[in-house]
Amino acid sequence: MLHRWWQSWAQGRKAGLTESAVSVEEGASPTVSTLSWRRLAWLGVLGLMLATVAAYAMLALNREAVRISHPGVVSAKDGVRSLDEAWSVASDAPQFPALAPGRMQALPDEWAASRPGYQGGVWYRFRFDQVPSGADPLQAVYIERACSNVEVHLNGELVWRGGRMTDPYTRNCYRTHLVPLPVSLLKPTENALDIKVVGYPVERVTARQRAGGLAAVRVGPLQEIRQLADQQTFWTSTIAQVLGGLLAVLGLFALGLAWVRKLGYLVHFGLLTLGWALMTGRLFPLDVPMPNAAQEVLIAMMFAPMAAFAVKFLLGYAGHGVRSGSPQQGGRVNAVLWAQCVLMPASLLLLGVDHLFLGARLWYVVFSLEIFAAIAYFLWEAGKGRRAEFWLMCVALGVVAAVLGIELSYQAGLLRLWGIHVTHFVMPLLYGAVAVRLIQVYARALQTAEGARQQLERRVHEISVEIERNFNQIAELRVEQIAEKERKRIASDLHDDLGAKLLTIVHTSDNDRISTLAREALEEMRLSVRGLTGRPMVLSDALADWRAEVVSRLGQAGIECEWRNPNEIVEEPLSSRTYVQTTRILREAVSNVIKHSAASHVVIAADVQLERREFLLVIQDNGKGIPLELDGRLDRGHGMTSMKHRAKQLSGQCLVESGPGFGTVIRLTLPLEMATLQQVRAAGMSMPGSAASMRSNAPPH
Repeated sequence: MLHRWWQSWAQGRKAGLTESAVSVEEGASPTVSTLSWRRLAWLGVLGLMLATVAAYAMLALNREAVRISHPGVVSAKDGVRSLDEAWSVASDAPQFPALAPGRMQALPDEWAASRPGYQGGVWYRFRFDQVPSGADPLQAVYIERACSNVEVHLNGELVWRGGRMTDPYTRNCYRTHLVPLPVSLLKPTENALDIKVVGYPVERVTARQRAGGLAAVRVGPLQEIRQLADQQTFWTSTIAQVLGGLLAVLGLFALGLAWVRKLGYLVHFGLLTLGWALMTGRLFPLDVPMPNAAQEVLIAMMFAPMAAFAVKFLLGYAGHGVRSGSPQQGGRVNAVLWAQCVLMPASLLLLGVDHLFLGARLWYVVFSLEIFAAIAYFLWEAGKGRRAEFWLMCVALGVVAAVLGIELSYQAGLLRLWGIHVTHFVMPLLYGAVAVRLIQVYARALQTAEGARQQLERRVHEISVEIERNFNQIAELRVEQIAEKERKRIASDLHDDLGAKLLTIVHTSDNDRISTLAREALEEMRLSVRGLTGRPMVLSDALADWRAEVVSRLGQAGIECEWRNPNEIVEEPLSSRTYVQTTRILREAVSNVIKHSAASHVVIAADVQLERREFLLVIQDNGKGIPLELDGRLDRGHGMTSMKHRAKQLSGQCLVESGPGFGTVIRLTLPLEMATLQQVRAAGMSMPGSAASMRSNAPPH
C-alpha cells in the first residue's frame, strides 16, 4: 500500500507541477503548489514515524542483547560461578596490599563512577572454593573486560599478565581474558584470586569505553569457561573483524566504481566505509610506545574526516552542487568540513590531557548534528524528487539516531553498556544496505547505458545504410545527369548539324525521290532528338501529334482516315521513351497499310482506361488482309517483329488480327506512367512550341 501511495503521490506531484506552471503563466493562484506542499509535509511525517519505529526497534534490540549477554544468574550445574563482589584497593604495588585500606566493590566497576580522576592500578581480591571432587580439576578464570590492562595472581603467585602494566598501558579494553589456573596452586577452600587492573581516568580518554574499569569475573571448569570466552570473543572481536573486512571490500568496490563513473559521492562513501572498517575492525595494534594523550588524540581525529565523508556523501547523493547556484555553497560546506579536521585535534591539545573527554564529547555532538542535518537535507531532496531511497534513508535516520543516541548517552554516563551490543553490528549492515542500493543504481545505469548503446548502434547502422543508399542514388543520379547532358548534346548536334543539312536537301533537291528520303530521315531524326531530350508530355498532346502525322500520310496515299479520340481531354503523363516507341509502332503500322493492305479506309481509335492505368490504340483497315501464304508467320514480315518488340520493351503488348478479305486489326496496349500531373504540365510548357516548330518545318506529304 505504501508503494502504491508513493506512485500515486508521484503522479499527482508531476501533474501538480504542470498545473502550477500553467496557473503561474495565466496569473492564477498556485493552489496546486500548496497541495504539493501538503503532500510533502505528510510525506515528512510518515518518514519521521518510520524513523521513530526504526530507532525504537534498535533500542529494544540493544537492550535485549545486553540482557542476554549478561544473565543475572549463572547455572550452578556446570560449575561456573560468577564473582560479583571483590575487596578493592587502589595501589600500584606489585602484590596485593593486604594492609592498605580498601572497600567492597560490586562488579562491573567503572572507575568514572567509583574512582573519579584516578589513574594507576586497582587490586581486586576474590575468595572462592575449589570445585567438588569428581569434577574437572582444570580450573580457569574468565574476565569479560578489563581496561586498560590486567594481571592475575592466585594465592600470591602471578599466573597471567595481559601486557605492559606501566604507562603507557597496553590497550586490552576490547579483549576478553581467559586465564587457566594451575592445579598446584589451588586449595580446596579459601583460594585468593587477586586481579590488578591498570587504566586511565575518563577525563584523559576521548571515549568512555577506554576508561579504567573491570567487568564480571567468572571461575569454573576450563571447558565451560573456554566456551564462554570463545562466545564473547566471537561476538565482540571476530564478528567485528569479519564485518570490518567486508566493509573494506565494499569501500574498495565503491572507490573503483567512483573511478569508473567519475562520481564524487561514491569516493566519499568508499572512504567513509574504509574508515569505519578501520575504526571498528579491531585491527589497530594494542601496544604502541606512545603517550596515552597522543594516542587518544589520534583516535579522535579520525571522527572528523569520517563525519566529513558522511556529510559529503549525503549531500552529493542528494544532488548538492549539481544545480545552479550550489557550487559556491558547496565550497563553503567543504571549507567548514575540512577546517574542523584541523580544529578538532588543535582544540584537544589546547584543552590539555585532563580535559580530553570533555572536548571530544563536544565535537561528537557537533558531528552528530552535522550528520542529522545532512540526512534531513537528503530526505528533503529525495522526497521532492520521489526517489526510491527516501524510505531507505528514513530507516537509516532512525538507526543512526538510535546508535548516536545510545553512544552519546553512554558517553554522558546515562547508560551502562557491557558486553554484546547491537550497535556494533547495525552500522555495518546499514553501510551494506546503502552499498547494495548504490550497486543497484549502478546496475540500472549500466543496463540503461547498454540499451542506449544498442539503440545507438542500430541507429548508426540505419543511418549508415541510409547514407550508403543515398550515396548510390546520388551516384546514379550523377551518372544519369551526365548521360542526360550527353544525350542533350548529341540531340543538339543532330538538330543543329544533321537536321539543318537534311532540311536543306528537302528544299533544294530537284529529285523527288531524294527529297522524300531526306524528309523521312528528317522526321526520324526529329523523333530521335525528342527521345534523347527526355522531356515528358501530356497524352492529349501526343494524340494530336500522332493524328496530324497519320492523317497527313494516309491522305497523301489516297486513303481515308477516321481518327477517334477519347470523349474527355486526357491529361495523363507520357514519358518521352513511350512517346518515341509508340510513334515508331504507329508509323510502322501506317506504312504496312499504305504498302501492303490496298485499303481505302482506316479507323484509328485511342482510349484510356484510368482504372487499369492502360492506354489502348486500335488500328483497323478494310484492306485485303494478310495473304494465306504468310498465315502463321506474321512475326517474320511486315515489320510485325519490331512492333511487338517495341511494345514488349514498354511492358505492353501488340496483337495482330487478320484474315484474307477481312482487313487487319492491330491492338496496342501500353501501361501509363504514374507521374504527377504538375510535372507533366511543367515539362509540357516547352513541348508545344518545339513540336509546332518541327511540324512547321516538315514538308507537306
